[in-house]
Amino acid sequence: MLLLKVKAVLSDNEHAQEKFLCPECGGINIIRDKISGEVVCGNCGLVISNYIIDTSPEWRAFTQEDRESRRRVGLPLSFSIHDKGLSTLIGQVKRDAHGSKIPFEARVKMLRLRKWQTRSKTHGNVDRNLSQAMSELGILSNKLHIPFSVREEAAVIYRKALDKNLVQGRAISAIIAASLYAACRLTRTPRTLKEITRYSSYDRKEVARCYRLLIRRLGLHMPVPEPQLRVPKIAAKAGIGARTQQTAVEILKKAERAKATAGKHPMGLAAAALYIACVINHKKHTQKTIGEAAGVTEVTIRNSFKNLKNALDLDI
Repeated sequence: MLLLKVKAVLSDNEHAQEKFLCPECGGINIIRDKISGEVVCGNCGLVISNYIIDTSPEWRAFTQEDRESRRRVGLPLSFSIHDKGLSTLIGQVKRDAHGSKIPFEARVKMLRLRKWQTRSKTHGNVDRNLSQAMSELGILSNKLHIPFSVREEAAVIYRKALDKNLVQGRAISAIIAASLYAACRLTRTPRTLKEITRYSSYDRKEVARCYRLLIRRLGLHMPVPEPQLRVPKIAAKAGIGARTQQTAVEILKKAERAKATAGKHPMGLAAAALYIACVINHKKHTQKTIGEAAGVTEVTIRNSFKNLKNALDLDI
């Protein structure tokens, strides 16, 4: 049955559908019932068509990441892979799709193709640099339990540094560690420079020098570190409960409103707030225990404790 098409196009489940007119009453209230496979006029009830081809996918996705990962167009682009995941792979098989054995001459030819295809991946200097850098980034991220999104951000920062020739004359490992620390700062992921350099082959001084270079040459604007984000990490190492953590976060929020956190060490503030919360909730945790979990000294906690106590007028 011929239908009169209208230029308007509607979006239904991300699939463009054309809007039709009912041939009986001329109405535009057309209902598409995907369960029964019918196209029905909402005004007169005429069944315009009783056969609809469902072009939607048979899988369901509840998040954007699931939707991207289940599309059948290959893997999504990844900046943490040196070729962004666009290269092909020639596998090692002995039988074809029909189950027949592949002749020896064809297997030798495939071996040579696989060898040259592997060489062509890292043919240029930039490709070799990215291959080594992304490999080190993956190892360092796995040791620090860095989320995938933060790793992608670090890969983007390194690629920008490589485009501006900032890697030339400097160690790849140091630039990778600095890029990962910059990505953690940008995404507010609680990882300190000391933790990153612990698993890096270069010391803190060299990584900090490369980090300052990236900040200056790439024009990165780092957000102010929030001590509230450090509280769960310290509490998990020290074995402090959720109620005490909530009290510490409230103390830090009050101190931030009172502008008592400006220019202070975020890890020291978080440790001092946790110590105050332990005192308020009658939890037996010493400054030494919290300081070891936070990676700061008892003197730092003691000074931050005095500042928070005076700023908030706490009666402890």
